[in-house]
Formats: sequence, structure tokens, C-alpha cells
Amino acid sequence: MILGNRAAMRYFYGAAHEQFPPDDLLRQAIEAAEAGFEGIGCSDHLQPWWAPGESAHAWVWLGAVGQATDQVAIGTAVTPAGPRYHPVLIAQAWATLERLFPGRPFLGFGSGESLNESPLGAEWPPVSEQVDRMEEALEIINSLWDGERVSRDGRFFSTYRAYLHTNADRLPPIYVSAFGPRAASVAARHGDGLWTLADPETAPDVIDAYRSACEDAGKEPGEIVLQVQFSWAEDDDAALEGARVWKGAQPDEFYTDDWHDPTAMYERGEEQVSDDEFKEALIISSDPEVHLDRIREAENLGATTLALMNCSGADPHGAIEFYSQQVLPALKSVRA
Repeated sequence: MILGNRAAMRYFYGAAHEQFPPDDLLRQAIEAAEAGFEGIGCSDHLQPWWAPGESAHAWVWLGAVGQATDQVAIGTAVTPAGPRYHPVLIAQAWATLERLFPGRPFLGFGSGESLNESPLGAEWPPVSEQVDRMEEALEIINSLWDGERVSRDGRFFSTYRAYLHTNADRLPPIYVSAFGPRAASVAARHGDGLWTLADPETAPDVIDAYRSACEDAGKEPGEIVLQVQFSWAEDDDAALEGARVWKGAQPDEFYTDDWHDPTAMYERGEEQVSDDEFKEALIISSDPEVHLDRIREAENLGATTLALMNCSGADPHGAIEFYSQQVLPALKSVRA
């Protein structure tokens, strides 16, 4: 499962299940496909980062998106293996999506967060075990997609003669989420690309670690998917207020440590993250030039695909129209 380097940048639309209900998100996905986005990705959560919020089931929603749109890629950003999802079920779900919508599904895959796993009653492991669990799950998924019957008594997952009775000719590409070198090496060994944040302080090192691990594995690097969040409104203040809930997702420790109370997480984020810092982390503006400049900065980090998540709580549908008319055409004219 090797993908070569892409010659052209792709722009995916990020649908935020934490912020919007699934029926509204479906409208967003349809509008995003019509606006010129080349893929639809969605978060895969049991809980939002704040309360009250939303959190519909991503897999069910993807089936609706696949039926309601044509051609665009569809997938998650990102799905974990753990107490919530056994890797056999993940393999089954994406093989099914591939049969229903050939050539379109991708699997964004990560190590998960306590936010979504601890409510199921499992203890949250340290980071090293999170990465080891992710790697073991990927081994199972790839074996099943290769048509194997899998029996193993693993450290994290057990299977007994597991087999996909409905499989697919094409293996959906797996873009592995990584924030450090160990996870980046897992992405190189077991995935078709890397998924990380478009953070100029962290992304270059993660991308370098991924490319180096690909070389060690004798593989060409695959997709480099960088995630960017944006909020648009008619004025900058409204754009900021519309995205403010996302302060609940900003502290780094929420992605590794045992944080799973959405109310406490938002309070912590509001305490730790100033408005100025928040506007550095997200693209928050009414001005198209600000969006274009920040997206181009992300492209220059080494992306082959940008996943642009719409956090425009003030007017998400207006934000899609704004991107359709003033952002995507300018980006693609440079690409052409």
C-alpha cells in the first residue's frame, strides 16, 4: 500500500461533529463538495471538547455523505482503535465504505484521546502504550484487508480466525495521525501517509521523521495531510466568538493525558489560551487575504493535502460560500 508523491495540492473540508449536529453537517458536506473541496473529512468522537456540544457517530454519517455527494474523497480525521473500536470492526467498516463508494474512502487513523475512550470504563494508558496500541491495530487492519484470516493474542487486541467476508479490491489509504517521531515511524511502516497539525513549530520535525522512516522502510513517502481550522464571519469579532468553544481543544495535554470531562476541558482551555494565542492557532478572520496567507503558510510546511476544518459557529454555511467564492479559486489558480 504505497502512494507516490502528489504533484498537486488537494483541499479537504473538515466537518466538526463536536460543534454541529449531523443533519446540518450533511448540508455542509454537500455544499463543500459543490464549492470545490476535493474531500470531506470528519472528526470521530464520543464526546465534544466542551459542553454542551454535539457528537454524532462519524461512520453512520459518512454513509450518508457518500450517498449525497459524488467523486469527493470521504473519511475520518481521525478514528482510533481501542476500547471504543476494535480494529476488526474498523477494517470491516472501511471495506464496506469502499464497496459502496469505490475509490473514495480514506481512513484517518490515530491513537485516540481519553475524552472518547475513558467513558467506556477503560484506564487511559501512557503515550508509549497509546502508540503501541495504534501500531498493533494497524497490523490487524492491513492483514484483514490483504485477505488474511487473523488469529492473534496480542498485547492490546485478540482475534480468533477473524476474516472479512465482504472485502474490497482497492485498499482505502490510511493516513496516520502523528505528533512525534514514534508515531511518525508507525505511519511510515503501516500507513499510506501522515496526518498532523499545520503547526509551524511541530509539523516540520514530524514530517522529517516520517520521511526518514519511509526511507528506512524502503518506501516512498505518501500523503502529507496537514489540518487547519478556520472561522469566518461578517466581522472579525463574530468570527472569534463563533469559534471560541474550540479553546477546549487547545491544551496539548488533552491529547495525551487523562482528560475526559468536557466542561473541565473548556474551562482549562479558556484559562490557558488567550484570544491572541487562539487566533494564532486557528485562522479567524473576515478577510479572505488572511485565510489565503495562512493557508499558503501551511502549504509551505510540506503538505500534499490540507484538511480545512470549518469552525465557523457564527455562520458555517456562509463560510463555505466565502471559501467557494474568495478562497478556493485563488488557491487553485496558483496550483494550476
